[in-house]
Amino acid sequence: MLATNCGVSKLRSLLPLLFVCTLAAPLNGQTLAELNWQSGPLTASLGDKAGINVPEGFAFLGPEDTQKMMELMGNIVSGFEAGLIYPGEGDWFIVFEFNPTGYIKDDDKDELDADGILQRIREGTEAANEIRRERGFPDLTIVGWEHPPRYNTATNNLEWAIRAVSEQEPVVNYNTRLLGRRGVMEVALVIDPAELQEKLPTYQELLGTFDFRQGERYAEYQPGDKLAAYGLTALIAGGAGAVAAKTGLLAALGKLIAKGWKVLIVALIGVGAFLKRFFTGGSRHTTPTEPTP
Repeated sequence: MLATNCGVSKLRSLLPLLFVCTLAAPLNGQTLAELNWQSGPLTASLGDKAGINVPEGFAFLGPEDTQKMMELMGNIVSGFEAGLIYPGEGDWFIVFEFNPTGYIKDDDKDELDADGILQRIREGTEAANEIRRERGFPDLTIVGWEHPPRYNTATNNLEWAIRAVSEQEPVVNYNTRLLGRRGVMEVALVIDPAELQEKLPTYQELLGTFDFRQGERYAEYQPGDKLAAYGLTALIAGGAGAVAAKTGLLAALGKLIAKGWKVLIVALIGVGAFLKRFFTGGSRHTTPTEPTP
């Protein structure tokens, strides 16, 4: 049985999941065994919108089981969870959510003002720190860009990483947004900042196999499709989190996970060698204008 105490925990900032204080249920071998872990190699479905290749030695959870895993870790689920990839060993994983925002125009792709966006994120962070204090969480201070926003016009992927500090502990919020015809696949790399540079190539290689289903790709937009009411700048700075902002939980803040997450991930391996054997063995509104084609 494992639990974390948010009153003393340092926080890690990660998108797109909001991890709160205490485990909702014991993390043990039986609980984890009840999840439908699918071992690689396989082509996994991320809901009904996309797919991704899961290599040998990695494991995958589908949408429902991803929600269950998040709940086990004390997470408030969004309902948009599409999947989770875990490397089988190590202390990192990747979570996917599909947000049906509609088609996000990339007209501002050449006008991404990194300094301006960072200032908006800082302002949102300061506002939400008040909520943190009320809930016993330590403040989060934005240091700057770990990786400034960059948009790949060939793949329609938006990527950025923010470095912050909480109780003198480094925090990295690494985000990828994969634009599709009817919304955006939000990808969070959940990782210790010290491991980011080492694991980033593996993460990017995995995302290189991601593909929206036919009819769901960005280039397959058709006039009359639902359009998002914001562009790339707002997607980074928190436009998609406008509703959350009303409660002080700006998307720009990222979602929070207690420092104990690393211990939890270690536990995912150690709740016996159950998972490791499994992973390596095989088992089972404003009205936007129409974009120019």
